[in-house]
Amino acid sequence: MYQALKPARSEHIVVRHLSYHVRVWGEPDPLRPPLVLVHGWMDVSASWQFMVDALQQARWIIAPDWRGFGLTRAGAPVDSYWFPDYLADLDALLDHYAPGSPVDLVGHSMGGNVAMVYSGVRPERIRRLVNLEGFGMPATRPAQAPGRYAQWLDELKALHRGDNALKAYESVDAVARRLMKTNRRLPADKADWLARQWAAPNDKGQWEILGDAAHKVVSAQLYRVDEAQEIFRRISAPVLSVVASDDSLGQWWKDRFTLAEFHERMTVVPQLRSEVVHDAGHMMHHDQPRVLAELIESFLA
Repeated sequence: MYQALKPARSEHIVVRHLSYHVRVWGEPDPLRPPLVLVHGWMDVSASWQFMVDALQQARWIIAPDWRGFGLTRAGAPVDSYWFPDYLADLDALLDHYAPGSPVDLVGHSMGGNVAMVYSGVRPERIRRLVNLEGFGMPATRPAQAPGRYAQWLDELKALHRGDNALKAYESVDAVARRLMKTNRRLPADKADWLARQWAAPNDKGQWEILGDAAHKVVSAQLYRVDEAQEIFRRISAPVLSVVASDDSLGQWWKDRFTLAEFHERMTVVPQLRSEVVHDAGHMMHHDQPRVLAELIESFLA
């Protein structure tokens, strides 16, 4: 199994009535802001371990499990999650760990989208921002609203029937094989380590993903590109936007949302630098942790 070079310690803090699990590396440094890492959809904070191990400079690093993921569990059963809650959770987390001072913020995938929006809403809280394939969603039209609300209602009913339950695996090895199937670049030792962070055994001896099935319910609200860009225009921090050489958007959305469209959206960001990590897919922090660590450290410096 992979051996973490810089083991994290776990902290649990109260965030908006939830017990939030946060992984922390290093100690507070009066000369440097904390480095805050926020993970993507159906992921966990431990996902950053390989990149953290590759960082050359000592940093105080904070990585939460978003609500409904990892070890941050809802206090009571919920049947849907709302994007604004991630913004409020991040705001409270920064109030706890860095009250009144800006941070360096890195977000991957869904976490990158949260980081972009938060940085435009609270620009004074961010010193540097790194967006790792936080693409947002395909553009929508107002005419789609009735159908989207109907879809949301239908998916809530399906969730309560148990139709959208997350798959359980017979062993941790099966979880590791699932991770390697999804990411062909992930070696067995890292897959085995991640599997033990990404899933946990239940009372039947099966391994369950540490994610709430309610996250699979579609958002009732449409994604508005015009609103997102108005927020992006207000980002005052320098922004590093990183994409992988594999075209994730092409794989997921085909022609509904393209890399060219994403790059066009980002042109409104006032201080933008764009980079590509080669020989990597969407989980670039797993595929090329050393390359990504060097890129981020150079930007933050």
